[in-house]
Amino acid sequence: MAAPPPTSWTYARSGVDRTSVRSALAALLGAVRYRPPPSNGRAVEGPGHYAGLVRVGRETIAITTDTVGTKVLLAEQLGRWEEVGEDLVAVNVNDLAAVGARPCGLVDCLSVPSPSPPVFAALGRGIDRGLRAAGCGLLGGETAVVPDIVRGHDLGGTAIGFFPRDRRPVIGERIRPGDLLIGLASSGFHANGFTLVRRLLERTRADLDRPRPGTTIPFGQELLAPTRVYVPMSEVMAGRPETHGLAHISGGGVRNLARLNPRVAFVLDDWPRPEGIFRWAMEAGEIAPEEMYQTFNVGIGFVLVVAPTHRSEILRRLARAGAPDARVVGHVARGRGVEVPTFGLSYRGYD
Repeated sequence: MAAPPPTSWTYARSGVDRTSVRSALAALLGAVRYRPPPSNGRAVEGPGHYAGLVRVGRETIAITTDTVGTKVLLAEQLGRWEEVGEDLVAVNVNDLAAVGARPCGLVDCLSVPSPSPPVFAALGRGIDRGLRAAGCGLLGGETAVVPDIVRGHDLGGTAIGFFPRDRRPVIGERIRPGDLLIGLASSGFHANGFTLVRRLLERTRADLDRPRPGTTIPFGQELLAPTRVYVPMSEVMAGRPETHGLAHISGGGVRNLARLNPRVAFVLDDWPRPEGIFRWAMEAGEIAPEEMYQTFNVGIGFVLVVAPTHRSEILRRLARAGAPDARVVGHVARGRGVEVPTFGLSYRGYD
């Protein structure tokens, strides 16, 4: 594949170097050697999947944690906080949904230079919307007032889920060639890639108060569109035998699919091309397709890997659960990694 032009923007150029992150994470995991006794619970799936799974007695519990990232800087710039409050919930419950767990509780962690009741109230309204969409309760949290550490707001949370009745975790071991990939549309960038997005806003001097051509809402509001909650769609499919894998397309873009099963190839022969807000980013940063698809979701925020039988019934189930936009975006084949044939892209794994 030809190298991107020298003017092309990448995530690394904007300040997030995946190679450095991978090396630092490997160092951290290499230093954590302690394993608790079986009486304290048994890990079901090691690091690398969407949620940590632990078996306690007869029950399996799923736990995940994530932050909204630098999207909060755009929220602060625009004085809009409800959207990122919703993101705080969605980025966590969607990772639970990606292992087939039902969210049952979330704790938030807010690090701020000083607490502001109006800001916290707006965050609360957004958190409430996210919790309602996921059917999840707020159990508590931590508010850290740390002006010596942060100048803005850092928003994160931890969510816990369980597997009702006889449902087992969906971790991709049953994925096989011939399976279909059903994609659910995203609502935009979600909460990923904003370090790069903000560089593009600076470069283009975009007017965030006016709509982009062909749109009707201010550009800033379009960028802040909250992460779509995929829990209802996971709920209607996670316990079914034809569901072999679930993927939240978050940071890392389409590479996330490689997390499900490293022994097959995920062929995305009908994934959307960059359109709308994604086309804006691609053109504003002269971003190569290879970088676009491994940084952003490019229009698909969640994927279900299903057996090819009962395709119509699966789509009807997803439509009734709130995803009438569900559609086949690819298939599983022999090989390894993730392929986007439209642009001749091939990714060997998940970084």
